[in-house]
Order: sequence, then C-alpha cells, then structure tokens
Amino acid sequence: MEVLADAALSDKASGSTATQIRPQRIHMALRPGDSKRFTVSVKQVEDYPVDLYYLMDLSYSMKDDLATLVTLGNELAQAMGKTTSNLRMGFGAFVDKTMSPYMYTFPPEALANPCSSISEKCQAQFGFKHVLTLTETVARFTEEVKKQQVSRNRDSPEGGFDAIMQAVVCKDRIGWRPDASHLLVFTTDAKTHIALDGRIAGIVQPNDGLCHLDDDNVYNKTTVLDYPSLALMNEKMSENNINLIFAVTGYVVPLYKEYSQLIPGTTVGMLDQDSGNVIGLIQEAYAKIRSKVELDFVDVPEELNLAFNANCLNGEVIPGVKSCSGLKIGDTVSFNVEAQLRSCPKEKSRTFRIKPLGFKDSLEVTVDFACACDCEASAQPNSALCSQGNGTFECGVCQCDAGRLGPRCECSVEDYSPSDDANCIAKSGGAMCSGRGDCLCGQCSCHSNEFGQVWGQYCHCDDFNCLRFKGALCSDHGKCSCGTCQCDQGWKGENCNCTRRTDTCMSDMGLLCSGRGSCECGVCQCTQPGAYGAKCEKCPTCPDSCTIKQQCVECQHFKRGQYVNDNSCARICRDEINVVDNLGKAIVAVSQSSNAVNCSYKDENDCVQHFQYYEDDSGKSVLYVVKEPVCPEGADVLVVSLAVAGAILLLGLIALLIWKLLITIHDRREFAKFEEERAKAKWDTTHNPLYKGATSTFTNVAYRGN
Repeated sequence: MEVLADAALSDKASGSTATQIRPQRIHMALRPGDSKRFTVSVKQVEDYPVDLYYLMDLSYSMKDDLATLVTLGNELAQAMGKTTSNLRMGFGAFVDKTMSPYMYTFPPEALANPCSSISEKCQAQFGFKHVLTLTETVARFTEEVKKQQVSRNRDSPEGGFDAIMQAVVCKDRIGWRPDASHLLVFTTDAKTHIALDGRIAGIVQPNDGLCHLDDDNVYNKTTVLDYPSLALMNEKMSENNINLIFAVTGYVVPLYKEYSQLIPGTTVGMLDQDSGNVIGLIQEAYAKIRSKVELDFVDVPEELNLAFNANCLNGEVIPGVKSCSGLKIGDTVSFNVEAQLRSCPKEKSRTFRIKPLGFKDSLEVTVDFACACDCEASAQPNSALCSQGNGTFECGVCQCDAGRLGPRCECSVEDYSPSDDANCIAKSGGAMCSGRGDCLCGQCSCHSNEFGQVWGQYCHCDDFNCLRFKGALCSDHGKCSCGTCQCDQGWKGENCNCTRRTDTCMSDMGLLCSGRGSCECGVCQCTQPGAYGAKCEKCPTCPDSCTIKQQCVECQHFKRGQYVNDNSCARICRDEINVVDNLGKAIVAVSQSSNAVNCSYKDENDCVQHFQYYEDDSGKSVLYVVKEPVCPEGADVLVVSLAVAGAILLLGLIALLIWKLLITIHDRREFAKFEEERAKAKWDTTHNPLYKGATSTFTNVAYRGN
C-alpha cells in the first residue's frame, strides 16, 4: 500500500479552498483473502464557504409564508454570517407538473388563472422555476422574492421532489460551487410529493435524474419523467454533496421525519404557519450538519469488504461505527478502515471513494487485484526439478504430468503397491481417502465435487460442509475451510451470523446499551434489573434522565464532577450544550418537541441549577443549561446581630412576664385560701385562765375599817 497524496488538514478555509480529509489518494494491491488497513482523518474547518438555495412551495396555502420571506432576506444573511464570511444565496420555487393527471385541466380558464374559482388573480401553475442563481448580493435575493406571486394547486400531491432533483443536478444553472457547503432549504406545507395514487401508474417512465430546465429556467417535463424515487434523490445528493433541510409545517413533520430516515444527511425542522422561524431552523439544521461526520462510499466493488472503527473524541475507539457526532468546529476525528478482498472481480483494478456526507473532499482509493501470479509466465515445462522431466516447474511447485504424483512427480501410477494404501487411511477402519478420492502411490487424489473443492492428505477437507444460517453457508459473512467458518472482518460465531458492530447498540446518550447491558451480535442484552427496550433505554427503577444528565451538565458546563475526575466526560456526554439566561428561551426553541424535560438539582455549593433536556429529530441529545445557578443569598451581619439581640431580649421579656404571671396566680390562690380559712373560724368568749388583767387589787390587812 502506498499513500500518493497526503496534504495536511486546514484550520480555516482560505477563500474557497480547504482540505478537510486526509489522506487524499491511496494505492494498494490485494490478493484474495488479503487485507490492508489505513486511517482516514476528517476535520470541520472554520469559516467554510456556504451556498444556500431556498426552494419554496408557491402553492396558494404558502401565501403568508412568501410575504414573511420578503422581510427575512437580510436577517438570514446576517444570521448565517456568524458561521461563515463567504455566503451565497439563491432562490427557486415549485408547484406541480402542468398537465393531467398531475393537475386538473378544467375548467380551461383555470390554466391561466388557477385562482379564478376563488375570485382572485394568481400566476399559472408551473413545475419548478429557478429564479435566482446563487449570489453574494443579498439585496438580489430580497428583490427577486418580492417579485414572486403564489399560484394554486387544486389536488393534494405537489411536485416538490421533482424540484429537489432539478435543484440538485442542475449544478451550472443553480451555481453550486465545488468548494462549499451546499444547503438546500425545502419549505412546504404539502404532505405528498411522490406518485402515490393510481392516476399516474404506468403512464410515464422513471425519472432519469438529469437537468431538464428550459431556456427560461423552468422545468415542466411530464411525458418523459415520473416523480423521482427517494433512492435516486439520495444518490444524486451524495454525488453533488447536497445537504437537504426540510422546513415543513407541523402536521406533515412526522411524514418528513420518515423521509429523512431514508435520505442520510437530511434534517427536519418544524416551520411556523407564516415561516417566521425559518432563520432559526436553518441555523439549527446547519449546526447539526457541522456537528456530525459520517462516511459515505462510492463505487466500492462487491468483492471488497470494508470494516471500520471510529475514533471520535478523547481517543476512544468505537468498533463498527463510521460516524461521529457532537463535534465542534475545528475538531478532528479519524476512522480506521480495513479493506479485505474476498474474491477476484473481472477487472484488474478499480477505484472507489470514501467521503464524508455533504463534503466535497474525498479519499480516492485505487485497488489492484492480484489474482494471477507473474511467475506463471516463466514456467519450465519438462523441468529437471520435477523428477527428470515428469512435470512443469511453475511458481516454485511441480505441476505433474498425467500419471505422475508427488511433490517432485517422483511417483508413477503404474508403480502401484497395495501396501501404499495404508498411507491413504486417516485412522484404522476408516475409508480410504475419506471416501472422496483414490489412493495413488500412497497419496490421495481427491475427486471433484459439484458443491465445491475437496482437498487434504486424506481428502477430508472441503469448502462446503460448514454451518449455515437461514440457508446461507457461513451466513454469507465468511468462507468455509475444512469444516470451519472463517468469518469476514466484523463478524464472528460458528456460522458467522454474529456481527461485531456496536453502533446498533449505542443509545442516544452515546452509551453502549444505555450503560445497562452488553452488546451481543449487534443486539443489547440488558443486565441491569428492570431495564428493557431495544437499547435498554427503558428502566422505571433506574435513575431518570435528569439524574443521568446532571453529571453531563456538571462536567460539560462547569468542568467538574465525577466524569471530569475519571476523564470520561467526552466519552459519555455527547450532548450539545446551549447556555441560556433562562429556560424560557429553551422552552420556545423546543416548544414543539414532545420529549423535552425540565430538570433541576442542587450542586456542591447548595445552589439550584436548572436545565432542560430533549432529543432532536436526529436523536441527538440537546441540553439547554441556565448560565448561572440560583444560590441562597449571604446573611447580613448587622441584621443577624440585631435579630439575635432582639430575640434574646424578647425571650427574656416573655420569660419575665410568664414568671410574673405565675407568681400572681400563686399569690391569689394563697390569699383566697387564707380568706376561706378565716371565714370558717369560730372564736370562744369565756374567761381565759391565762389572761391577766391590767389592774391588780390587794387587801390592806392593817386597815380596820367598818
């Protein structure tokens, strides 16, 4: 293998040139069963040029949307100018094909004025009209949009997919630059753009995917082309590096989400009734496009098997994955690619390309198939090395003549001896040459078999007796060799029916089986009790999404927490972080999302952090995080001091009042008791023997009176 071109990746677009993939050219030679490994690096460079073509449905129901778009030209240029300094804008419109059965052709006056039945004047119906070639002059965009008038389509299907096809393949008319990101913004409120009804079945031939604009830049083909298939649209958009953005009204969003699943690289946004939010949708869609790198492969031979490992962020290798998401401008990702040749194609050499979806740059790989040996040209017939001329010496091996055997053709079939038969039996009692060959000169000469090859010392090996899966030998993912399946790269198991891919088990959070199980043969086996679902994403008894995303907010926004400590933030948290002043803005942005969840938690500083979590149309996890957490305000020292002093004084006063009240109550009870006892007392009035009067009387014995 030889790298022929390996220019360094660019950091920033210079004019219209930039290198976003490395290497650019590789040459290799492969033999059947051989493989070569190489690494592809991809980088989203800064300030890459953008071509934005606005393709609008001009049926009557889009009348208010056209009026809104007239005022949005400058705002759209300013908004996209934050992403690139090299923006060009163009405009085109569509209604439907202009003959039956694609449109009603009666009454005749409706052809010139489809709005005659509603007493209004509008322009005649048309298929696709290219109005403005991509230009840097924004005023021209506004000027041309002002000139437009709505038409009217009176049946349900529209010609939108025809218009997409013409906008994609008419590169020269539209003005797509080879070195730019191509955004095709498709706006409509119509539900059907493919021939789904029976009116047109069998009338016209399939779309050929060619540019059919006439001299007036109008496409009205009806007798040659049918509506294009999704597969053809996908092929042409990949070929021309077009990123399609469906900006559609709410009631048709589910349908276009289904379309986007079948057209890789396509995004879907919900349009307001008057297209007032189209600028935000385009910005959001372009951000999604720039945040993801997915490899695409063009003209890979069927005989060549390609296996991949993605190295997205933080050096983590993800087996079986060919895409990386959650990237920022300037991030570089790489993919390890192994090319294995399973069998020989008819050509001696083929060239295929590996390119990121929507990118102009690609890796060109040229493979020479070494299915023949050069030494065959120098074969030596009747060589002395082959038992003195009994064979041809070719590529280091003797090809024996008829009737001769042995590494050097030393044995003649005519020299047969019964004792030689013992050398042709694998074990005692076994069949000679396993019943699938003849013993000649003590060597097994294996019979041919209609099912495949038979070989081995005892003719015991073949390439058709191996385990099958759904009737396919080795599940068509390997080769049978002597009873054992030798699996191709990316497959394992006894019958090679078990894929080694793990991307099918990757949850929207970027965790294998949501971190609740293991990936076996591309299918999640849930091991955590209570977990179920295709990716073990459902678990009523497990931590909810707010709890899980809390750690991602901590590590991605605040650069702290468990995931930062164990260096697993980039691996586990692949969310898109949008910092907002309040959740009101986030609620407006995802008001139409059915899975948005408002969350909050207390951080290590006892502050409350609010955020909103939801998954966008592509399944990517998006977090709207309030810039600053709500923290409790610090206490005022003076207020606290006065409050404490006041509280102490108040408590003392209350205690004193309570004490006074208790004393008063006690005294009153004692006084009442005293009064009660005094009232009950009865005093005796007899002479008290202990009483002594104040006056004492004495008898004078000397007195001799009468």
